[in-house]
Amino acid sequence: MKKMICLILSAVMLLSGVTVMDMKVSAKELTVSAKSAIVIDKLTGKVLYEHNAYEKLPMASTTKIMSALLTAESGGIDKRFTVDKDAIKVEGSSIGLVPGDKVTKRILIYGMLLPSGNDAANAAAVSVSGSVQKFVQLMNDKAKALGLSDTHFVTPSGLDDDTDEHYSTSYDMARLASFALDNGIFREICGVSSAKLSFGDPPYDRWLVNTNKLLSSLDGVIGVKTGFTDKAGRCLVSACERNGTTLICVTLNDRNDWADHKAMYEHCFEKCSETKLEYKNDITVPVVGGVSDYAGCYSPEVRISLPVGEKSKVTAELCIKPFVYAPVLQKEKTGEVRYYYKGKQIASSPVFTKLSTAARLSGDNSVLKSIFDRIKRLLT
Repeated sequence: MKKMICLILSAVMLLSGVTVMDMKVSAKELTVSAKSAIVIDKLTGKVLYEHNAYEKLPMASTTKIMSALLTAESGGIDKRFTVDKDAIKVEGSSIGLVPGDKVTKRILIYGMLLPSGNDAANAAAVSVSGSVQKFVQLMNDKAKALGLSDTHFVTPSGLDDDTDEHYSTSYDMARLASFALDNGIFREICGVSSAKLSFGDPPYDRWLVNTNKLLSSLDGVIGVKTGFTDKAGRCLVSACERNGTTLICVTLNDRNDWADHKAMYEHCFEKCSETKLEYKNDITVPVVGGVSDYAGCYSPEVRISLPVGEKSKVTAELCIKPFVYAPVLQKEKTGEVRYYYKGKQIASSPVFTKLSTAARLSGDNSVLKSIFDRIKRLLT
């Protein structure tokens, strides 16, 4: 009885054309210092700005977005363990791990995403996969599963002085950040400016500070990760929320990344507006044993932010119960309308009955016969 019947129809026919906020798209050209850059709308994946966004380049410690995501997904993140003494022998930025230190995976995620600890990345790799090499394979398998076809990892930390096989693109890194932000643990940790954590042997309190200056200098920024090596230059992946829109910005090899990200956000938020989605076709649901054979239904409108001009690409799917039993109450939920953009669900709205429907007063067999007749018609 709970099975839903789904009907997929084009949004051109079903959705209203009203745009609540008529925001003019800026015609001003945007230039950045980055060798590669991109801005995407997180909800739809729509590219709002790009500059050499598909060129394969080293991405330094923004690599740790993948390492932190895999660690967050591995489970048991608050179980204490002793770090692998060999894994933490790594150069560059560090959270100060020494042999014998007791940590948790959650602490290592903080260590990767805030001060960009290379020791934290390696320790996490061993804790998740048993070795750094196996974890790197897991990173590449995950990249393939996510469709990041122009990305390849060699280290969990982003250190790549001895290889040219550690690379990604601005486009792939933006998509990776979008996936990572769907993970609650990752999203919470990447957006904090500092954190007091207890670890060591024995554990003691210490503060970790986020290297992402945008968190405190630009309204709406919620993360994500900085990076730097001599080979890669300054790399930055960030995300910003304003008026219901979340944008993700990536720059690779950018000597002026803080200013560029601010300029890119100002430019691209103007390309999004609040939009009303409304299912306008009639909706009815069969009623078994009621004074009426059908109950009229409706689905409230949904307001979401979309890139300007993209509403025509939204489709609607009506998912409704095959029938309901009388008596039916007013505003009884009978299903939902789901809205999609290029196959990805971006919103939903419940379907309710408009009015109540009383049960039919008749002999015992009449109601039972009505039920079986209704089921028979639905199955033939």
